[in-house]
Amino acid sequence: MTDLKEIIKSSGLRKLALTHRSWANEKGLAKNNERLEFLGDSVLSLIVSEHLYRTFPEFPEGELARMRGKIVSMDSLSRAARKLSLGDKMLLGKGEAISGGSEKNSILADAFEAILGAVYIEQDLEFSRKFILENLGFIIEEACQKGDLRDAKTTLQELVQHSFKELPQYEIVREEGPDHEKWFMINVLFSDSVQGSGEGPTKKIAQQNAAAEALEKMKKNRR
Repeated sequence: MTDLKEIIKSSGLRKLALTHRSWANEKGLAKNNERLEFLGDSVLSLIVSEHLYRTFPEFPEGELARMRGKIVSMDSLSRAARKLSLGDKMLLGKGEAISGGSEKNSILADAFEAILGAVYIEQDLEFSRKFILENLGFIIEEACQKGDLRDAKTTLQELVQHSFKELPQYEIVREEGPDHEKWFMINVLFSDSVQGSGEGPTKKIAQQNAAAEALEKMKKNRR
């Protein structure tokens, strides 16, 4: 699904998504990719927000906002753009091209959003969701390994070792979806029973969610 010619069949729309304002100004064109970028930005925010909301039901708004900010940042989007080789495909004015515009994070991030806007126009919201999860999946996982989520498994392991003299065990309960859009359901067990359950797009995230639930139960039991 990363072949732009396959996902954006309209050559005109595809070209517009890759047209930087410097090229448009140089050629005397009225349109560039900024309107598509505007649309793509909104689609991206909606889909990432929904994904995080559903994946982490116990997380407060502040933590969800922190993760979303990491995922949709200029650095993250430019990395995704590089995976799609957008820099090589961009239409840049001579000055911008000479100054290395095809490698600038800001231009690449904007191009990724413009491509997403074009995907949304030509396809639909569901296809756009698949496109985002495929191309930003590695960044989503990285964002989910920061802060409290990163520490859940480590914290649980330390507590269980101290309290029960054993290590938590994680087991896959269910695995669904195609290879590019997997969904895992995992239980964490210790003290001879299931102590927490978690879901997520990767095993690591599902395990972290299960650990977070187990930690919450342990906190409640100590009250």
